[in-house]
Amino acid sequence: MSVVRAAVLPAVGSPLEITGIVLPEPGPGQVRVRLAAAGVCHSDLSLSNGTMRVPVPAVLGHEGAGTVVSVGEGVDHVAPGDGVVLNWAPSCGSCHHCAIGEVWLCAHALTGTANVYTVTEDGRELHPGLNVAAFAEETVVAAGCVLPVPDGVPLTDAALLGCAVLTGYGAVHHSARVRAGESVAVFGVGGVGLATIQAARVAGASTIVAVDVSPEKEALARAAGATEYVVASDTTAKEIRKLSGGQGADVAVECVGRATTIRTAWDSTRRGGRTTVVGIGGKDQQVSFNALEIFHWGRTLSGCVYGNSRPAEDLPVLAEHIRAGRMDLSALVTERITLDGIPGAFDNMLAGKGGRALVVF
Repeated sequence: MSVVRAAVLPAVGSPLEITGIVLPEPGPGQVRVRLAAAGVCHSDLSLSNGTMRVPVPAVLGHEGAGTVVSVGEGVDHVAPGDGVVLNWAPSCGSCHHCAIGEVWLCAHALTGTANVYTVTEDGRELHPGLNVAAFAEETVVAAGCVLPVPDGVPLTDAALLGCAVLTGYGAVHHSARVRAGESVAVFGVGGVGLATIQAARVAGASTIVAVDVSPEKEALARAAGATEYVVASDTTAKEIRKLSGGQGADVAVECVGRATTIRTAWDSTRRGGRTTVVGIGGKDQQVSFNALEIFHWGRTLSGCVYGNSRPAEDLPVLAEHIRAGRMDLSALVTERITLDGIPGAFDNMLAGKGGRALVVF
């Protein structure tokens, strides 16, 4: 056992504590990883404020990459010294959803969060937030939670593959199935939104409209591939229709998780258009439609979990786009911080500032 620093959520709604935790050696079927970097995702904020529920106290952080330190008995797909991406939603391979190929909906993907995996220096039991507890210098995870980093992807950048990039890429290519020449509206220009914009560009979208409440994010959005930028207002849907030939966008991807934004995304698409919701909203966020408009517009509204991705299959595809220069992971990062900077990164997310904050160890 050894002591490492970590960001601990002591209780829902409480401030994070940067403290020492006593990390055990990996047991059978486990892997110990020294983190190189961890992205600060809006889902971590949702866990801290109770929008999403996990057992607490917990070490948060689910988007990360690092180097294998040691492996437990029975682990043979990675070895000490290997670079790995943390996979916060490993599929069991045997539940109903896994059996029909919907591994992103695995019924047992998050069962590991209920386990106590370590303790603080003062003896408090800790759960691994979203399985991987990436807001720590080192972590111990189930073998299914690590995937080899593809060749040619820098280890620090690879952290973003674990959530933002897989989610944004999957929303475009697996859920919305954007085709070359289609128009796409992306709501929310954070880490996932920027990855979505890049993925839409890779898919060959003709018009990519980025939407955000912050005028300051326009440069970020255009650098990622947005051809148009709209500052969110009561006329957003009308502006998007104007920018997409008067009909509305073929596809809208909502990366915010608010009822009003989901409704606006739906209203922004053409008749027969597709809206994919990536953002995670609270139970109090109610979206309403009348029966006639559902029939008349013929639109599709769908949820999207983890980009509807199969990480082991998608990572090599993403790596090829990265090596070829079609995707730039470093462009998603607007701030590089230490563990102590995570509370400030949460504040920036609440204020709608920046793209992805990256904890670099």
